[in-house]
Amino acid sequence: MRWIGIIVALFFLSFQEKPKSIEAVRGKTSYPFWVQAPKNGEKLPLLLFLHGKSLSGTDLNRVKRYGVLRAIERGRKIDAVVMAPQLAKGAWNPDKVLELIKYAKENYAVDASRIYVCGMSLGGYGTLHFAGKYPKELTAAVAICGGGNMADSFNLAQLPLWIIHGAKDFIVPLRESTKIFEAIKSCMPDADATLTIEPKGNHGSVERYFHQDVFYNWLFKYIKPNK
Repeated sequence: MRWIGIIVALFFLSFQEKPKSIEAVRGKTSYPFWVQAPKNGEKLPLLLFLHGKSLSGTDLNRVKRYGVLRAIERGRKIDAVVMAPQLAKGAWNPDKVLELIKYAKENYAVDASRIYVCGMSLGGYGTLHFAGKYPKELTAAVAICGGGNMADSFNLAQLPLWIIHGAKDFIVPLRESTKIFEAIKSCMPDADATLTIEPKGNHGSVERYFHQDVFYNWLFKYIKPNK
């Protein structure tokens, strides 16, 4: 009889919903988004991921195909509130990205001194466009295989910035990253801006950074000083 009880218990356990590390949120901000929001009460960094053009649309599951969410689903533990919105079409709107950050601050346990944004391809452009318009909202940013506006170079020089690009990228040319990096350094030679060129990297292969410790260690080492 004891074994029958164990079997019945295991049967019911198998049908219980497993805890989800991320959940979908729709209708709360201009962009629907996935969020990982640990409920331990401790204030955590906020990491916002902006996807590339290929993941645009209205199927939110597409956002899991690469980047930070893909890393989480493959087992990476990120000790942060993670938000990954979806863009229906066009380019990322800095004002709508700011809306996400404000929502996160109001609804999740976010450490306001540790706000980070990263993106790839169109999301790399979106990262630099947002940082260029709202540098004071961020602690640090990473833009992978994207580009930026030259007019934003002074604002971009105000925060730690890591730009990554593959030399063999034939979709978004390397010059898109090099010219904004050079503009930042020309504007402020001692700006905390780093350009990493992957000699054999193409448009897709640089996605591997989202799966490496060096990526998160670089971002999370930065903390805004209290004013």
